[in-house]
Amino acid sequence: MPEKPGQGCGCVLPSCHGCPAAVSRRAFLATAGAAATGVLGLAGSPPPVEGARSPMRIRIVYALHGETQADPDWPNKGFDFRPVMAGVNGALAKACPEFEFLPTLATGEEQARKIADADKNGEVAGYLVYQMNCWNRVVQALAATGKPVLYADFQFGGSGGFLVYTAALLRAHAPNVGFVASSRIDDLVAAVKCFSVVANGGTPAAFAAAVTRTRVERTLGPRSFECRDDRLDVLPAAECVRRMRTSRILAVRGAGNLPSELAGIQVVHVPFSELNDAWKAADRDRSREVARGWERTAARVEGVSRETLETAAAMYLGMKSLLARHAAAAITVDCLGGFYGGHIHAYPCLGFHELANEGLIGACECDVRSTATMVAGTLLTKGRPGYISDPVIDTSKRLIIYAHCVASNRAFGPGGPANPFEILTHSEDRQGASVRSVLPAGYMTTTLEFESSRREILFHRAKVVGNDPDDRACRTKLCAEPVGDLEKLFTMWDQWGWHRVTFYGDLREPVYALADALAWKVVEEA
Repeated sequence: MPEKPGQGCGCVLPSCHGCPAAVSRRAFLATAGAAATGVLGLAGSPPPVEGARSPMRIRIVYALHGETQADPDWPNKGFDFRPVMAGVNGALAKACPEFEFLPTLATGEEQARKIADADKNGEVAGYLVYQMNCWNRVVQALAATGKPVLYADFQFGGSGGFLVYTAALLRAHAPNVGFVASSRIDDLVAAVKCFSVVANGGTPAAFAAAVTRTRVERTLGPRSFECRDDRLDVLPAAECVRRMRTSRILAVRGAGNLPSELAGIQVVHVPFSELNDAWKAADRDRSREVARGWERTAARVEGVSRETLETAAAMYLGMKSLLARHAAAAITVDCLGGFYGGHIHAYPCLGFHELANEGLIGACECDVRSTATMVAGTLLTKGRPGYISDPVIDTSKRLIIYAHCVASNRAFGPGGPANPFEILTHSEDRQGASVRSVLPAGYMTTTLEFESSRREILFHRAKVVGNDPDDRACRTKLCAEPVGDLEKLFTMWDQWGWHRVTFYGDLREPVYALADALAWKVVEEA
C-alpha cells in the first residue's frame, strides 16, 4: 500500500507533517508573496551583483481555477492550493539556488498567452507548468514559445489533463517539453535541475532529453509479477460476441446524439425524467431495508446521513426497475450533469456498486464506450465486474492508480468473496454517498477500452499492490504495477480519453481471441 502522509512520502501537502517540504501559511506568503496572486502580481527581483552571472529565471506557472477551489472538481471543492504551492516554491528555492523562480497562476489559455507575451523580453528562460486542476489549458501556449518547458502533475488534482495533454505533446513531437509524474518532490527537483542544460548553452531539445533520462533513471524498477492464484473461467470468444449482440445499454442523459450501438451492443437513450420518475416510485420500505444493509456491511460510514443513504437506495431500486423495463443489463448515467442540473436528486454511485455486486452493470458519467467495455468484459469473464476509473501514474512507485467514486466489492463476481468497503461523500463536492472499495491485492488485472469507430481494443495489465486512502480526488484508488513499458503508458491518452475499465484476471489471451472474433485490433498501451 502506498505510504501515508508523514511516512517519508516526499509529497508537498502541508498535512504531511513528516515531509520536509511541508510549510505553514506564513511560509507560503513569504515564499510566493504577490507572485501567487495572478499574472500581474509577479514579484520583483533584487539587482544583480556587478560582475556576477545572473541566475537563469524560471517561471513556475500553476494551472488551476484559483487559490482555493470554489466548485466541484479534482482534488475537491474547498481545496486550498496555497500551502501546496508554497511547498513547491520553498522546496525548489532551497534545492535549486542556481535558478531564480517566479511563481504565478493561470486559469487557462488567455492568461497563459499573456504570460508568454510578457516574457518575450527574454528575462524568463523557461517554464515549469504545474497542472493543479485537470483541464486548464496552460501548457500548450507556453510550449509554443519554444522555450524549455517542464510539465508536472499535481497528482489527484491535475492528472486527467496532465495525461491527455502530455500524450498530445508527445504525439506532436514538441521538442522543448519534458515532463515529470511523481509524488516525490525529489523527482521534481531533479527534473528542474535539467534547466542547467540550457543555462550552460544547450538547446531546449537537449533539456527535454535530459528530463526524459532523469525520469527514467529515477523510476522505480519492476518488482515481482508473481500473483495470487486466480481461477479465471472465460466464455468462448464466439459466444461472447453473440451475447454482446443481444445486450442493451441504457444511457441516461439530456438531449444529444448517442450511438445506436457499440461493439454490437445496443444503446438506448433514456431521459433524466424517466429515471427520476423511477426513483420517486421506488418502494420506501424497501429503500430503508437496502440502506440498513449498506450500514451493516460497510466498514465505515462517514459524512453520509441515513436520509442520504435511503435516497441512494431509492436510486438503486429505480435504476434496477429501468433495467427490467427495458430488458437491459447495463445502465450509465450522466450523474454530474443530472445532479447539478436538478434532473436527478441522488447520486447513483451506491446503486452502481450494488448492481455490480449482482452481476449487472452501472457506469458513471454516461460514458457509453466504457459501459460497452464493461458489458463485453463481464460477459467474457462470466460475471466479473468492470471498474471504470480515472487513472493516475506515479513513476516514483511505478504505479498506475485507478481512481473513481464507485466500485464493486466483489471483484471476482457475485459468487466470489467480498472485500471491505466504506461509504463516504462523493469526493469532488463532498455531497451525496459514494463508495471506497478496498480491493484485494496480489492479483493480476486487465484494463481495457473498446473503440468501435476504429475497431480497436486498448489493453494493458497490472498487478494490484494495494489501495491509496488519500482524501483528494475520487474515493476508490486501486494501486497496481503495470506489466511492460511504463514510459509507453504515457503516450495514448489523447487518442482514448481518460477513462479506463479494469477487470480482475489475466485476460491477455481471451482479449486477443475476442478481438479475432470481432475482426478488431488489440492496441497494447504498455
